[in-house]
Amino acid sequence: MNKTTSENRVRTTEKTFRIIHALKEQDGARITTLANSLDMGKSTVHNHLSTLVHEGYVIKQDKEYQLSLQFLELGGYIRNQLDLYKIAKPEIKRLAEETSELANLAVCEQGALIYIDRSKGDQAVDLDTYTGLQVPLHCTALGKAILAYMPREEVESVLDRHGMPKLTSNTISNRQNLYQELEQIREDGFAQDQGERLEGLCCVAAPIKSSEDAVKGAISVSAPSSRMKSDRYNREIPEKVRSAANVIELNLKYS
Repeated sequence: MNKTTSENRVRTTEKTFRIIHALKEQDGARITTLANSLDMGKSTVHNHLSTLVHEGYVIKQDKEYQLSLQFLELGGYIRNQLDLYKIAKPEIKRLAEETSELANLAVCEQGALIYIDRSKGDQAVDLDTYTGLQVPLHCTALGKAILAYMPREEVESVLDRHGMPKLTSNTISNRQNLYQELEQIREDGFAQDQGERLEGLCCVAAPIKSSEDAVKGAISVSAPSSRMKSDRYNREIPEKVRSAANVIELNLKYS
């Protein structure tokens, strides 16, 4: 964050967003709980919550406050403005049907991976992913597929900002190891994740690039490691994912 931006921050607005994030993390909370967790006065928290309720972004049930569906309306609007989402959606559905697994579409914003679409095949597992979920880039096939085509200085900036938290025993937490894998991804044209964010889950992803070779996002297939063995994990699924990414790239180019 540059100096000018930092100097022009509105503290009251910052408090409002801290309360919003706390409500999300705590799945709803009472005023006293929020005040204690955020180290704010109860009257301050109450005033912010009253404003959020009045504007429709928070609802009050008994004495507990929760985020409202108004955020979903905003997220849906933003997603529908993305050409990538509109063009990739049928390919995500087709990929899920062809593989019988979970297909995902994600983009990078402010150094984080954000899921913007998913489709479930007949055998797809239920995961913690949902539209709008943000996770680190370094621990998913989707994220690594995106990182592989970012300029090196941008990758450095992402890692400086978000670090490389070790989410499972398989998570890459060393920058040099990550750089070596990103080089391999560029050679292969696809990325793999062997239980690096969730134990027992494997994922294969391919980048979606513009005609200028800039990365726009990534598409993937996720499945239990028991169904991602040998030829399927290393050849069959990568070919399907890369093919879907290629179709999306062409449609983006000529849409």
